[in-house]
Amino acid sequence: MPDLHHTGLTISDLDRSLRFWRDAMGMTVVVDQEKKGGYLEAIVGEPGAHVRMVHLAFGGTGPRVELFEYLTPAGGVHTSRPADVGFAHVCVACDDLDERLERLVAAGGQPLSGPVEIDTGANRGGRGAYLRDPDGHMVELFERPPA
Repeated sequence: MPDLHHTGLTISDLDRSLRFWRDAMGMTVVVDQEKKGGYLEAIVGEPGAHVRMVHLAFGGTGPRVELFEYLTPAGGVHTSRPADVGFAHVCVACDDLDERLERLVAAGGQPLSGPVEIDTGANRGGRGAYLRDPDGHMVELFERPPA
């Protein structure tokens, strides 16, 4: 049976991203490695690919976030808007939205707004917030509605 293994994010500075995803978000490093050439170069289609990467998960289990810092080749920067085709975000369900948002902003996150109450649909009564991580990847914090 298929399942979601990981979502990969290309980042510019692994140490800075770990301060956001590991330290402020509260994820655990599951894999920490450096890879060069070989299958990596072939699968990503980048000649000379050399990366530092980590996999993180909440409590060390379940779906992972993979952070990829390309040492070579050099990459560019692309920032998309939520309305752009191809835009993606990572949603983290939490029960401490205000506190978590504050920690993430202190770790370099850029909020699009403060927490917003969800006033329609299946999650009515919950709250949410969007923010960008230090490299511009969008993160949604979602606080479920009261039981």
